[in-house]
Amino acid sequence: MAKDLNKVQLTGHLGADPEMRYTAQGSPVTTFRVASNRTWRDKDGHSHEETEWFRIVAWDKLGEICNQYLTKGTRVYIEGRLQTRKWVDRDGQERYTTEVIAQDMIILSSKGERGPVPDAEPVYDEPVDEPVRRTPPPSPPNPRPANNSPSTRAPVNRAPSRNQPQPLDDEDIPF
Repeated sequence: MAKDLNKVQLTGHLGADPEMRYTAQGSPVTTFRVASNRTWRDKDGHSHEETEWFRIVAWDKLGEICNQYLTKGTRVYIEGRLQTRKWVDRDGQERYTTEVIAQDMIILSSKGERGPVPDAEPVYDEPVDEPVRRTPPPSPPNPRPANNSPSTRAPVNRAPSRNQPQPLDDEDIPF
């Protein structure tokens, strides 16, 4: 029997800085939108351009990396799978959203290079996130051995991320 395949590959520019939150269980999740442009000529030779916006969701370590290194305008390659989730809005209407659950991300912009971002990012009627916890979960103690071998050296100090992660509650998780 043949296996099914749910795979998405896209390139584009971020429309805004990523937003990172934490689930109640402490898992980081980062969301951002990517604009992917398509240009073509019609049979009369007129040039056309179309922009498609994708909502990207990155979990755990990939989410932390996206939050730390991506900024508005960064050109990225995203690989993942499509997922559609359903919720009921404040008016009692059923709503749906389709997201790309990222499994891999490659930064295509060189350092300091940011590309153009389309002017109009669409407005979506999505559920309002109501954070439960405003701080990240406590970090586990670092069980490093006392010796100074290359594999046990302290990590390099890096600048803090641009935005502070916001926690998620159980209602924000689509499953």
